[in-house]
Amino acid sequence: MARIGSKPITFDENVTVSVNDTNIVTVSGPKGELTEQISPEMTVTVNDDSVVVDRPTDQKRHRAMHGMSRSLILNMVTGVTEGYEKKLTIKGVGYRASLSGDALELALGFSHPIFFLPPEEVEVSVDSGRGKDDTITIEGIDKQLVGQVAAKIRDLRPPEPYKGKGVRYVDEHVPLKAGKTAAR
Repeated sequence: MARIGSKPITFDENVTVSVNDTNIVTVSGPKGELTEQISPEMTVTVNDDSVVVDRPTDQKRHRAMHGMSRSLILNMVTGVTEGYEKKLTIKGVGYRASLSGDALELALGFSHPIFFLPPEEVEVSVDSGRGKDDTITIEGIDKQLVGQVAAKIRDLRPPEPYKGKGVRYVDEHVPLKAGKTAAR
């Protein structure tokens, strides 16, 4: 029996979960509404304050989809109640971030500024470090979308291994390499 897939997902009274006959799960709560298509082979049962996902057989494919389906529904319930947040920090001399309208303007050591337009479902804010590193906060109710936006911003200038300059997650550790040594 699956360890993750067999656990029921409990939710508050301010969250509503519904499943239609094509296994489209809709979760709505105080922060918004999310919809996800769950595999038609899985059986999703909604009780008064919990959701249970069942699988038809013990095949390896069904076991994998069982846990994944439960995790997707749990992420939706968590997203509409608490939301998700990722924080990025910019390290480097002259590297900074600011908001200009809806776009995120980044100065990352290139000859031109980079404008990043985040999706409407995601809220981006910048905390200027004033002499220190700028911090970019990405918030939203969809865990996958928040992570994807954070990864795209990080990919604009990933941290380099010699000085550590670039965009990184706040809790990310970048191991630094030793530079050149003088010839003797």
